[in-house]
Amino acid sequence: MHEASIAKNYAEALLELAIRAGAAEEWGGIIHALAGAVESDVTLRRFLEAPQVATADKVRILAKGLEGRAPKTFILFIQKLVSNRRQLLIADVATAYTNLLDAAAGRVHARLTVARAVSDADRDAIVKQLSAALKKTVVPHVTVNPAILGGVVVRVGDEVMDGSVRRRLETVRRKMLGVR
Repeated sequence: MHEASIAKNYAEALLELAIRAGAAEEWGGIIHALAGAVESDVTLRRFLEAPQVATADKVRILAKGLEGRAPKTFILFIQKLVSNRRQLLIADVATAYTNLLDAAAGRVHARLTVARAVSDADRDAIVKQLSAALKKTVVPHVTVNPAILGGVVVRVGDEVMDGSVRRRLETVRRKMLGVR
């Protein structure tokens, strides 16, 4: 089975447990904090990757580290993940969890690329139009790229809506040269 599918299956199970506990958003923060720790702490990452460290030791140490910081059911979930030798998928599970949580809440993340920094009012206007068009709540992630010259490029998942001046100029150039 593909790792992304496995991570999604674990994320679905974690979301179900979180919903039962009435803490879906809170558990999302915990799984992301754990994923961040695994990615940023070389010692922790090497410990989890090390085949010479017994699974039982990994389970025990993670439980001690999470005790008081995470609910018991969450800790049991992480222990099961490690017992199944899937500890290297923690970051993927966190990403899949967020995607599932967003889908359940009717949210989509949009990457907005603009030529120069935009005001909060302009960003909010773009988000309002996108939310109406997509019929979902849009969470914007704005980046600045002067190469697009003006306008905005929006990426939602695999869909790209290119309203940049650069693309428009390229279209005009192709028409003038008779190139398709």
